[in-house]
Amino acid sequence: MNADEITLRSLHGKVAIVTGASRGIGYAITIELARHGADLILVARDKEALEIVAREVRTFGRKAVVVSGDLSTNEFPREVADIAAKTFSKIDILVNNAGATKRGNFLELSDADWDDGFRLKLLGAVKMCRMFWPHLKETRGSVINIGGAGGRTPDKPFTIGSSVNAAMMAFTKALADLGREDGVRVNLVNPGLIRTDRLEERILKLMNSERIDRPSAESRLASDAAITRIGESSEIASIVAFVLSDTGSLFHSALIDADAGYVKGL
Repeated sequence: MNADEITLRSLHGKVAIVTGASRGIGYAITIELARHGADLILVARDKEALEIVAREVRTFGRKAVVVSGDLSTNEFPREVADIAAKTFSKIDILVNNAGATKRGNFLELSDADWDDGFRLKLLGAVKMCRMFWPHLKETRGSVINIGGAGGRTPDKPFTIGSSVNAAMMAFTKALADLGREDGVRVNLVNPGLIRTDRLEERILKLMNSERIDRPSAESRLASDAAITRIGESSEIASIVAFVLSDTGSLFHSALIDADAGYVKGL
């Protein structure tokens, strides 16, 4: 039996919540977990996009429940919990993927930009963990937080994102200490440059400003970041599935850099 088959067996029948599930890395994680036999609670703001993802999940013969709303509010995590309780008898997995932070000149970024960055990504994850921790403790489940390599390698265009992702890593380590006592595995994955809608915006901006073609723009971004290549969302999803599976059960309190060499420090 190969590693993929072991992952398939150990995730089959699990119930997973994925935030930011409508696109990008969250969408890829959702489909990967469904492929391995998990049922899904899909969370994001865009209900129409979530419904499309849910239909794809069901093609694997798995259940998919859509909960659309804003995780930066105090009320929405309770709404997710209420719908989850009506649909499933347990929760095994929580993937905190929601949240994007604004890039830009530090002196031009507003207080609202900073508030938005922390409120959705960090505090959204905090609220979801607090809400579902009793369920995860009961099932001896897992939390996976999606951070970002910028949290380890801050730079001036990414002051908000670097700060939020560094906080996500600290939160993961602290929560993992509680998880050790309560039987809940807690880990974090730091993606680097991954082919998502946000990266596409950067690619197009560089193509237009430098008047170069797509391969040249992508090569420039990879070179500037000193990485081997741009990654795919599906690659992050495969790593997440492995860590969540029985095969990855040794992972606890891990900060996993999946970044093609973006992080240069020890």
